[in-house]
Amino acid sequence: MNSSRRGLIVGNWKLHGTLEGNRDLLLQLIANFKDLNAVDFAVCLPYVYLFQAQQLLAGSNILWGSQNVSQYDEGAYTSCISAAMIAEFGCQYVILAHSERRMLRLESYEVTAQRLLRALEGGLTPIYCVGEAQAERDAGLAEDTVKKQVLNMLHSLDDDAFARAKQYNMVVAYEPVWAIGTGQHASPQQAQSMHAYIRQLIATRAPDFAKHIRIIYGGSLSADNADAMLKMPDIDGALLGRSALVAEAFTEIGRIANDLALEAHQ
Repeated sequence: MNSSRRGLIVGNWKLHGTLEGNRDLLLQLIANFKDLNAVDFAVCLPYVYLFQAQQLLAGSNILWGSQNVSQYDEGAYTSCISAAMIAEFGCQYVILAHSERRMLRLESYEVTAQRLLRALEGGLTPIYCVGEAQAERDAGLAEDTVKKQVLNMLHSLDDDAFARAKQYNMVVAYEPVWAIGTGQHASPQQAQSMHAYIRQLIATRAPDFAKHIRIIYGGSLSADNADAMLKMPDIDGALLGRSALVAEAFTEIGRIANDLALEAHQ
């Protein structure tokens, strides 16, 4: 982690949760994180639990967000949820372009770009996901794949939208698809190399923004590998999947990130 950028640890609950279980987990995290103030924490929940998160997390040092947002503001779009709706529940963050959405829902670059613009117009902080599949890495196309995704994101932002991206501290998440939910993960060196590459790509549009944007890692990050990952200079935090559903694991990763941030500022 770099001392010039504040660390960020985000839990992505995906398709998990019950009202009772959520309450237990969130109350544990509130208690466990209350004295960890050197990094930022957030959870991104299914839409139906955003009200519960707002009620429980308000006043804590844990922020909350949604796992997607519609490319539409309003209209005859059954089941869609707009940025304005999400914002009414106090959300700060929204995950966009996640590989599971691209694969399961066939979300195109054009659609994810539209969703990104709506999120920024709604005052939300996007967590924009990029990453390559196993076949792409095996073929030596990992950087080419990520480059296409990052440049699509950058090219979709006009000057006004880019100003909002800076204002709302947009985040990029590098999630190698082959590591999501598989137990495999990129080595710290592999992850650092890709994070540095993403930062270089962003610098082609805005060198100053590239220095400050937080780029976080996701893909089977756990308490066992968090220390090695988060010590890398271009890895500014983590987007957690399974570890975010277990209070002890989430807490341990949060403590590791917080300790590293404190060390970096000494």
